[in-house]
Amino acid sequence: MTAPAPAAAPEHPRFAVGVLAFCGVVVAIMQTIVVPLLPHIPELTGATPAAASWLVTVTLLTGAVFTPVLGRVGDMYGKRRVLVASLGVLVVGSALCAVSSQIGVLIAGRALQGAAIAVVPLGISILRDELPPERVLSAVALMSSTMGIGAAVGLPVAAVVIENFEWHTMFWVSGAIGLLDILLVLRFVPESPLRSRGRFDAPGALGLTAALVCLLLAVTQGGGWGWASARTLGLFAAAVVIALVWGAYELRVRTPMVDLRVSARPTVLLTNIAALLIGFAFYANSLVTAQMVQEPKATGYGLGASLVVSGLCLLPGGVTMVALSPVSARISAKHGPKTSLALAAGIIAVGYVVRYFTSHSLWLIIAGATVVAAGTAIAYSALPALVMSGVPVSETGAANGLNTLMRSVGQAFCSATVAAVLANMTFLAAGRQAPTLGAYQLVFLIASGAALLALAVTLCLPAGRAGTGTVGRKRRSSGRTRALPIQEGA
Repeated sequence: MTAPAPAAAPEHPRFAVGVLAFCGVVVAIMQTIVVPLLPHIPELTGATPAAASWLVTVTLLTGAVFTPVLGRVGDMYGKRRVLVASLGVLVVGSALCAVSSQIGVLIAGRALQGAAIAVVPLGISILRDELPPERVLSAVALMSSTMGIGAAVGLPVAAVVIENFEWHTMFWVSGAIGLLDILLVLRFVPESPLRSRGRFDAPGALGLTAALVCLLLAVTQGGGWGWASARTLGLFAAAVVIALVWGAYELRVRTPMVDLRVSARPTVLLTNIAALLIGFAFYANSLVTAQMVQEPKATGYGLGASLVVSGLCLLPGGVTMVALSPVSARISAKHGPKTSLALAAGIIAVGYVVRYFTSHSLWLIIAGATVVAAGTAIAYSALPALVMSGVPVSETGAANGLNTLMRSVGQAFCSATVAAVLANMTFLAAGRQAPTLGAYQLVFLIASGAALLALAVTLCLPAGRAGTGTVGRKRRSSGRTRALPIQEGA
């Protein structure tokens, strides 16, 4: 790693944190913004329901692929530069969706929007590099929580737009906000001077991409193709084989795409496993809440709520996540991020127990969903702090990208699990097939189980209170206390 003299701290560090958090919320909203629109896509575009489902699937695929890759590129060539490029990709994707009703163009645009999720780990890396040590935990907590905040805000915002405006409007708005993000980043966010040495590992990036695409295609499409079909099993097998070959290559290359030796450290490995489980547990809350309250009253448990009302059920959770991110930072600073993550997993599990017993009251459903969101806020704040405590500063972008990837993989498995449960536990209500109440309750039990597994994994983490991986050695630079970078192998 080269270590040139640190750049001057941002003139308005509060603005830098706020701008990066705003960017994170925007790209996270892109993950869920089309969900309320999906039932209407076949009518609006002439596409089949299977083709319409790709508007969500493709963002998951591109987000999973590009997040670790762009994190590594940012470490090597400049984090702000790559972040701005990612926002530019979001703008282009939004424009494609805004000007067309052809399903192929819409899928291409959504693919570009999904790739922009790399903004979140890049923003975390910039904050680690640029802020004084005492501010890193709180800023990183807020930045990491934007993934959950955006998911909670995206559904009600999209529902309001769809019910009151022409559906292309939400893509025009997302493109305009993306442009605003770029301008704000260029004005208030500095470029980090920290770089990692070596050439970009193109074969490693291609191998990781191939393995992820095979795995996520099998997970997201297996329900429709059949879990025992040759296509699904072939993709799973291909993912395993490619991953083994890729891993062997990464262990030999001098500057790997993913440093597997660092990733195998107990702190990093167990944190990534916990991230997968937390991603699974959190996503169930987003997937089933709106659908459940929209079920007709004839089901015996549904509330027959409108699209807007069902989306608004998640909004208190989004507000709670904003409020709790600094609280999580204080817990991590005082007791360590391991304690924060364990507490978060326990809260998520409790939230799903509340949801299991309160499926007939709108306000109690909102309360249960908000408890889950509260636990998610604390977890998403603690995860990057744990990752950064176990990796060199030159690999922050790639390491946080990998952690974000694990959350996405957890969400993919959750989506497949929820779809399978709701599709196989049905009954006839008001002349149509609907999931039984037991199906939703089973989803809550599975999600609570995932949270408890995350708790168990967290308790196995090595003891320690290192929170940012940068705190400990300081020096004065331009009148401001600065963190010295951790040396390679720290």
